[in-house]
Amino acid sequence: MTEQRRVIVLRHAKADWPDVPDELRPLAERGRADAVAAGRWLAAQDLVPDRVLCSTAVRTRQTWELAEPELGGAPELVLEPRAYRAEVGELIDLLRELPPVVRTVLLVGHRPEVQDLVLELTGEWAAGTLERIREKFSTAGVAVLAVPEEWAQLVPGSAELTEYAVPRG
Repeated sequence: MTEQRRVIVLRHAKADWPDVPDELRPLAERGRADAVAAGRWLAAQDLVPDRVLCSTAVRTRQTWELAEPELGGAPELVLEPRAYRAEVGELIDLLRELPPVVRTVLLVGHRPEVQDLVLELTGEWAAGTLERIREKFSTAGVAVLAVPEEWAQLVPGSAELTEYAVPRG
């Protein structure tokens, strides 16, 4: 029996809307505080990832840069251009590519992609937390999924949502 893996999905914190291309949008002041709060929440739940897959957009990188010092760990950071404007299948492929040594991965991305990823991987459409995610995956929202198989075997419906939180700063 393999040891369970975890996927932590973090939507970037609240972004500002300056007159710049989408990929260059920075975090708003509230987003900066919420990113720190997300890092604190992850640390409080003992959810320090082994690896971080972070979209290359400015707002996702800033979210990670503000959350990371709160963790008390030093996960490997991979700035992943394929995580920006990815289809759900592409995000699942990124996770399938993870080496077996990675037990917990944090994906920092965008809505609707991260929202769709959580719903696709869990395959559950039940009431409660998943219904909240289906309605809205909030900025700085964190979903934690348990993955019972090897990364290469990850398929839709194979994960279980264990937590969802929206930390605020």
